[in-house]
Amino acid sequence: MNIKIADLMVKNVVTTEPHKSIGHVKDIMTKNRISCVPVVNSQNEPVGIVTTNDFKMNRGDNSPVSQLLSGHVYAVPAYNDISVAAKVMRKHHFHHLIVTHEKEIVGIISSFDLLALLDNHKFVMKNPPTPRKKNK
Repeated sequence: MNIKIADLMVKNVVTTEPHKSIGHVKDIMTKNRISCVPVVNSQNEPVGIVTTNDFKMNRGDNSPVSQLLSGHVYAVPAYNDISVAAKVMRKHHFHHLIVTHEKEIVGIISSFDLLALLDNHKFVMKNPPTPRKKNK
């Protein structure tokens, strides 16, 4: 497959800023029916991502979203092959990745996007098993 991340990513990305409250981010997710929101700085560069899994820590809705962020942001360039996104997700056990172009967020790709790709292509085994003959 020669499919680029830009071909699969969601392009209309809703973002938030580190000083916004956790409750605000929950409202954004509910309103937009999404399960992750990238957190950006004033230059629209990603500084983190908040997912519904982060709310399990229950830090309070008035706390800033910056309390949920880890120190490292994983992002993939839009022009990369989808296999790069799949490898990063598998290695770090992520379901969402920020997609960038020249450090700015241009999309989000999820494990569900990758699964949809497989669902739309018929899977063919390279070396299918041969049927066994029964001995009589």
